[in-house]
Amino acid sequence: MLNIEHISKTFGAGTVNEKIAIDDLSLHLKSGDFVTVIGSNGAGKSSMMNCIAGVYKPDTGKIFLDGRDITKQPEHKRSTMIGRVFQDPMKGTAFGMTIEENLAIAFSKNRGHGLRRGIGNADRALFREKLALLGMGLEDRMKEKAKLLSGGQRQALTLFMAVITEPKLLLLDEHTAALDPAAARKVLEMTDRFADSDKLCTLMITHNMKAALEHGNRTVLMQEGKIVMDIAGEERRAMTVEKLVEKFAIQNDRMLL
Repeated sequence: MLNIEHISKTFGAGTVNEKIAIDDLSLHLKSGDFVTVIGSNGAGKSSMMNCIAGVYKPDTGKIFLDGRDITKQPEHKRSTMIGRVFQDPMKGTAFGMTIEENLAIAFSKNRGHGLRRGIGNADRALFREKLALLGMGLEDRMKEKAKLLSGGQRQALTLFMAVITEPKLLLLDEHTAALDPAAARKVLEMTDRFADSDKLCTLMITHNMKAALEHGNRTVLMQEGKIVMDIAGEERRAMTVEKLVEKFAIQNDRMLL
């Protein structure tokens, strides 16, 4: 489903500020894989995700999604196949628009209709039905503006908007890091449900090593732009935070949360 072949990315090449963000990295995800990505600050996690999403173009290597070479494809074209949720809950929704208007924009993205004049009754009924699955009562608040939602509610809505388009790939860039523990747990529960029910190919960056080992079916660890660990199955089930810290000399305390 997602095949990353030997990509590299250097910022400020040839200057005193040269930084190798991605160093000959390869990663392969099958349909239905849910891979959690951990690593200290500067390990290359977000740079890898930005290369996949089309924000950055890799200096070398290739990226394939569902058999298609998307290496040179611009970000806006990839967005029809890729759903993404960022750390900041404010990034995923139009602040001054209502819940149903936000959903209508997301729902239309892959259907070639552009921005339609109105929201039909069938759409509204579908939105209510789907929002009810979140268990937050948002189905009864569809006329309210997104700015009135809490951070957890807004991030849940953003996640829902990312999956309602039925993407090939879901990218989650520390999407619970800005939430309080209760809201983070709720959003992670929804993430598990959406990834499992839709068999979504999912890549989730997190600083929380405990969550990384509890969610998804694979965990990769990045250091200095490389993948230094890729575990699944019994090896992953036997892995603990303490073993990770000892084996890879991880010192970033934030990752222990």
